[in-house]
Order: sequence, then C-alpha cells, then structure tokens
Amino acid sequence: MSTQKKILITGGAGFIGSHVVRLFINKYPEYQIYNLDALTYAGNLENLKDIENAPNYHFIKADIVDEKAMLDLFAEYKFDSVIHLAAESHVDRSIEDPLAFVRTNVIGTVNLLNAFRNTWKGNFEGKLFYHISTDEVYGTLGATGLFEETTPYDPNSPYSASKASSDHFVRAYGETYGMPYVVTNCSNNYGQNQFPEKLIPLFIHNIKNNKPLPVYGDGKYTRDWLYVVDHARAIDTVFHDGKEGETYNIGGFNEWQNIELIRVLIKQMDEKLGRPAGESEKLITYVTDRPGHDRRYAIDANKIKNELGWEPSVTFEQGLSITIDWYLANEEWLNNVTSGDYQKYYDGMYAER
Repeated sequence: MSTQKKILITGGAGFIGSHVVRLFINKYPEYQIYNLDALTYAGNLENLKDIENAPNYHFIKADIVDEKAMLDLFAEYKFDSVIHLAAESHVDRSIEDPLAFVRTNVIGTVNLLNAFRNTWKGNFEGKLFYHISTDEVYGTLGATGLFEETTPYDPNSPYSASKASSDHFVRAYGETYGMPYVVTNCSNNYGQNQFPEKLIPLFIHNIKNNKPLPVYGDGKYTRDWLYVVDHARAIDTVFHDGKEGETYNIGGFNEWQNIELIRVLIKQMDEKLGRPAGESEKLITYVTDRPGHDRRYAIDANKIKNELGWEPSVTFEQGLSITIDWYLANEEWLNNVTSGDYQKYYDGMYAER
C-alpha cells in the first residue's frame, strides 16, 4: 500500500472526512490526496484551512450522485484508492426526505464503484475501495450484547437502510468483479468540526446560550461514542493494514445513555463557563421521540484491536473536554453554521412535547 500515490477521499470537507484528510496530508506527504465534496450543508472548507495550501492536497467540488462527473474524474486522475465517507448521515433528515439518502448513499456509492471498476478494468493490484459505514445497519440491541462484524443487518431508519444497501453493493462488487475492498462500521462520532444538528455540538451551543436541551423520549437511548480523531486513526490503520474483503467494527469501548451523557456534558460546561454546578440541568427539555428510534447500539471493536492493534487514545471524558474547549474557542465557526436555513430546520425538528 505504501506505493499508492493518488487517494480520493469523498466527503473530505465534512466532519469525519476533514479529520481523515488532515491526518493523511500530514502523515503521508508522498501521497497525493484528492478531497471530493459537494459542499452541501454539512461540508465546510473552513474545516481544512490549516492544510488547504499543502502541496499534496487537492480539492474537487463535485457530487457523487453525478455519474458522468465521477467517470470523468476517475478517467482524468486514475485514483489508486478511494476512502469513501461522503454520505447523508442524519437520521431525522432521512425520515423527512428518504430519497435524498437513497440518491447519495446508494446511487452515489454505486457511481463510485462503477468509476473505480471502469478505470482499472480488472487490473486491481495495489488498489483499494474503502467504504466507511455505520453501526446503525445492525439495527438495535437489547440490554445486553454487542454488534459484531457477523451481526445480521436489520436497519430501522431510511438512513441506516441506505447505508446497509451501500455496504451490500460494495461487497457485491468485490465478489462479482474482484474489486479489492474493506468496510468499516463505526459507532457515534464526536469531536471538533461536527455540524451542530448532532447531539454533542448542539448541546454545547445550547448550554452556552441558555437554550433548551431537546432530549428524545425518556433519554435512556444508549450509544457507544467514538472520538473523531481516534476514528481517523482507525481509518488510517485499516487502509494500510486491513485485510481485503474484511469488515472491521470501530467503537469507543464505552456506552452512555443519552441523559447520562448530557449530565456529564452539563457538568463540564458549567465548570468551564464558571457557572454553579448543575446550573444548566434546568435546560433539559423532553421532546417527542423520533419514529423507529433504536434503543441501544454497542460495538465490539476487539477485531480491529486484536488484529490491527488499534484502540482509542482518550477516555470519553477526556475527548469530551477537548471537544468542548474547541467549540468554546471557535465561536465564529459555530455561529456561521448555526445561522439562516439551519435555524429554521432546527426549530421545526425539535418541537417540545
């Protein structure tokens, strides 16, 4: 893999993608990194200002839904590898507009697979299609048990169904055309540069501004949380050392009920803002539950730990503290992405019960 020079990273201006782009740009100066992003609401080139002038960084504005554009780009650049992160990823939005998720997550992925296949025409030595997916494809868990790589798929939202479909297409192209691939399924990410429709940045913003903290249902939905920098490290590890045709689950080895996570967040925020302990708990506001809300996700990440030597570098509390500090220090970034149309969406999506 060390000889590969041209890597296409899709969705590289987004939350996870920007951290992957940054890591590869800085760690592998001999690689040429091509960041392809449509710059929709969650794509933000401000996320990459620190490396935008790097000699091995190239930005391409394009949409993976555009079949011809993908074929033309692959014909022109002949990318050795693809790290595919571009996706619609917010469950609430998928409930409002399922077709948008089918177009990007399913058709967009197939467009990339076709472009990759047509470019190399069976000569796949030293090539790789790396597809990043989610633990939500596995459905929901009861009080016990963990998602393993062999867990049957059982998606419950339009978002997770679209990601499950894209996973199946990647594997099908591997089996049908001999395309080398790897798939990773990750748990909930958090960290710097996350679009503030997601729980942690949304609540950091709202606590700071004394706005309600909208909690779905009884607040006891459970998730495994993964610090985004650790996820980027895992992607780097799988890209270079993962076995072709394999799936690796990536998780943070920690589970939190939403309401308990929110209390930890409130505790750290009140301390950092100089407020009395527990002051912001009064902002907790229970709202109508989302349809098809999965009760619990939990990842068994022992395969990537035991086979490839990856594990998280920070505890959840440490990662959360770093994340809060970043958002408090980057108020302008947060204000830029929480204005205008997003605010209208937010008001409609989180109506009080």
